[in-house]
Amino acid sequence: MNTILEPSLEYRRTATATPGKLHRGLDGFANKWVGICKSIQMRWSNDLHKEATAIKEGEVRWKNVKLPELENRLRNLGEKFRRFQRHTELDRELLRESLSGLSELAYRKLQLRPHPEQIMGALAIERGLLAEMATGEGKTLTIGLAAALAGWRGLPCHVITANDYLVKRDAEWLEDFYASCGLGVGHILGSMPPQVRTGHYAKDITYSTSKEVIADFLRDRLRLGEMEHPSRRLLRTLSAIDRKPSIVMRGLHTVIVDEADHVLIDEAVTPLIISRHAPNKPLKEACLTASAIASQLKPGEDYLINETYKDIDLTPTGKKRIHGRMDTIGMWASTARAEEMATTAIKAREFYKMGQQYVIQEGKVVIVDESTGRIMPERSWKQGLHQAIEAKEGLELSMPTETLSRLSFQRYFQLYRRLSGLTGTASEAREEFWQIYGQSVVRIPTHKPCIRKSLPTRIFASEEAKWEAVALEVARVHALGTPILVGTKSVAASEKLAALLERKNLRYELLNAVRHSEEAGIISRAGGAGRITIATNMAGRGTDIKLPREVAEQGGLYVIATERHESGRVDRQLFGRSARQGEPGQTRMFCSLEDALVIRFVPKPVSKLVRMLMGTRIPGTGLIALATVSWTQLTSEKFASKQRKSVLRQDQWQEESLSFAGRKKY
Repeated sequence: MNTILEPSLEYRRTATATPGKLHRGLDGFANKWVGICKSIQMRWSNDLHKEATAIKEGEVRWKNVKLPELENRLRNLGEKFRRFQRHTELDRELLRESLSGLSELAYRKLQLRPHPEQIMGALAIERGLLAEMATGEGKTLTIGLAAALAGWRGLPCHVITANDYLVKRDAEWLEDFYASCGLGVGHILGSMPPQVRTGHYAKDITYSTSKEVIADFLRDRLRLGEMEHPSRRLLRTLSAIDRKPSIVMRGLHTVIVDEADHVLIDEAVTPLIISRHAPNKPLKEACLTASAIASQLKPGEDYLINETYKDIDLTPTGKKRIHGRMDTIGMWASTARAEEMATTAIKAREFYKMGQQYVIQEGKVVIVDESTGRIMPERSWKQGLHQAIEAKEGLELSMPTETLSRLSFQRYFQLYRRLSGLTGTASEAREEFWQIYGQSVVRIPTHKPCIRKSLPTRIFASEEAKWEAVALEVARVHALGTPILVGTKSVAASEKLAALLERKNLRYELLNAVRHSEEAGIISRAGGAGRITIATNMAGRGTDIKLPREVAEQGGLYVIATERHESGRVDRQLFGRSARQGEPGQTRMFCSLEDALVIRFVPKPVSKLVRMLMGTRIPGTGLIALATVSWTQLTSEKFASKQRKSVLRQDQWQEESLSFAGRKKY
């Protein structure tokens, strides 16, 4: 017998907020200034600090309360929250009392007493803001406090974090704390089957990654088909003819995003696509033919490379060679299709490198997320690119896929009625957070003053000179007994440095996409005396690096970045591993004029001129080189922002077109 949900609950399973549109022209200009004014107001407001102080003072009333009574009183407060769920704001006294009690419970259950800055972060989340909290300030507990408030409302609360390891770790660590509040917590992992996911989504609070919740949302829409409207599902439930479709999620209401800059900004460059394998033997044969042709074409003669846009332009000579190799059947019968396939194969050779964009595991091409250095085994490139890379590497070609549904990360998070989050680096993306999500950023002060020492950036004319300098610096600092964490941008770069250190007989631990399963353990040990750790820039995000007392006395963790990332926020996240919670630490950036970012955005004549100047002893050449590298990063950030807005506009255009045609949006 089917379980019949209340109409309101059935409605919530598929109800979403109405996403806003990107403002353009004068509207965009006005909207931008509204965001700037709100940002200034947030920066100078001390309202959060006053509230946090009052809440900390209120903890006194809970200290002598025995644990069973404490839990009972908190659950009673939770019942009051449910009665406020339709209101835009909670009663201030109720919120203060609740956070004071939750703080005391955190001390009893987790042996951690939230400091005022963590209370400020929880208040910011409760108000629907994006809070910038420095690395190591205790974001996990801050989110736990805010999620408990959201869970009490009785509506779905999703906590989004960076990877499966953190999803499971955070949910399990806070499980007892939530249980004492009368709340259940679940977590979604990539390996879970649908029936298990349904149980975890049914909990008051559910931890997951962004990719998993978006994929589940799209799969639910595909399962529903024409039954997306709740009235149709209720009628089908009452009917003896058929059952309503089974979906795993129980609705979108509140989302709290950990590492919000990575999830809402960095991951938003490409949409998430649900696809299925579609056997297509002619396409596989065409990919092999295209790869063979591409291997014989010459850059500069048959095609031109556009490094900035990562695009290929065929020359008349190149087109002639392609046409001469065309088959007379199948997709090669079309001249345009033949050129498209050949161009894709050339892109696979020029822009997709082993150890940077992908690795090979068990004879298969596995995509590497360039912003995190983590592998994504369940994802593939579309439009024949994945098969082109497999053909280039001489692997067996996988079956092509066809798209069933797609949705951008930006559009998905706009579907929640309440969006908030935390990150260590939000200031740089303040404008984009406002333009796309309508979210204001508030900066939370550090609990203790930061005493990190930032050493001057070192820039070299060649990549080889840079790597040799990095290896020498590691050897010098290691001799002092100081722990070193070296951040690299790719798997290939991490292995190159590892080889250099081996030649110098230096022992190290290597963490990259190939060794992702050891991530948390390697990063947690990185603060030990004399340790050398090489890691892709974002690896281990969310894992604390503990410093022994003797290491802190010697100056703390020394973090080295080996090239600038496409976004300065990633560099700042890497440097944030050092000097946490008032501990000492040092950071330094090493760059070269042959780094990928410089090659992509700086014209070759300009790059050549700067390299020539660096070979002279003319005063100021170092500043010119530094300005050049800094300019490339700013240019890259603007370029990526335009790409993200373009993806969002595609979603908007698709929704408008499908709505006009009377078809489903997703």
